[in-house]
Order: sequence, then structure tokens, then C-alpha cells
Amino acid sequence: MRESAAVHPSMLMHRPATIRHRTSLYEDATAIVESEYAADLSLDDIARRVASSRRQLQRAYAEIGRTTFRDHLTAVRMQRAAEMLTGRGLTVREVAHRVGYRQPAQFAKAFRRHHDVSPSAYRSRSRFDAASVAPAREAA
Repeated sequence: MRESAAVHPSMLMHRPATIRHRTSLYEDATAIVESEYAADLSLDDIARRVASSRRQLQRAYAEIGRTTFRDHLTAVRMQRAAEMLTGRGLTVREVAHRVGYRQPAQFAKAFRRHHDVSPSAYRSRSRFDAASVAPAREAA
């Protein structure tokens, strides 16, 4: 079960029903993003699917999640990409496509902005980290 996000101080002026509604919108929208991050998602599409207006969903992201739809989608994609780069034998191009980027260069730029390192360097570093941990486990 998902924990509710802490309420932003600006929300304290709203009625409890408004807070509950926006929390529900935010939780429904984030669940869709987390399960369908590889699809071509848009704020309008998600708003339609959670039976809300674009503006109401923007407010829910800002006030409940303290982020934007686009930033949340990018964060989820970058987290999944990092997992794929460390755990599977996929190329950077395959990872880019699996997390919803059509252009590997666009993916690499977003990954570098998010993780401060290129996807291939991230993979190399995580392999090095895993290799240095393995001998320590064997010695124990």
C-alpha cells in the first residue's frame, strides 16, 4: 500500500475534502506513471484517465507531490533505466527504448542530467562496484 505524501504548507488553507481529492488524484496519477512509464504519457492523457482536468492534476502534483508531471515521469524513467543498466545485459539503446525514449541521444542527455554521469559510465561504475563487493563477501 502506498504512503500518502506529506501535505505542502500551502495546502493547509484548503478544505480537507480538497486535500483528499488532490491526494487521490496524485496517487492515481503516480500509479499510472510508475506502471506505464515506457508509454508516450502526457499530462492531458493522465488527467483524462483519472477523471480530472489538466489544471487540477497540475495542482495535485505541485501541492501534494511538490513536483511536476514531467519531472515525476522523468524521475521514474531514470530510476528504471539505472536498474536496467546495472541488472541486465541491455544496450543503452535498448534501455532508452524500454523506458520510453525514441532517441537514444535524448535519453543519454536526460540520464546524464539526472545522474550526473552518462549511461555507459553508470553501467561501468556499477559493474566495478559490484565486482569490488563480491570478493569482500567471499572473505567474510
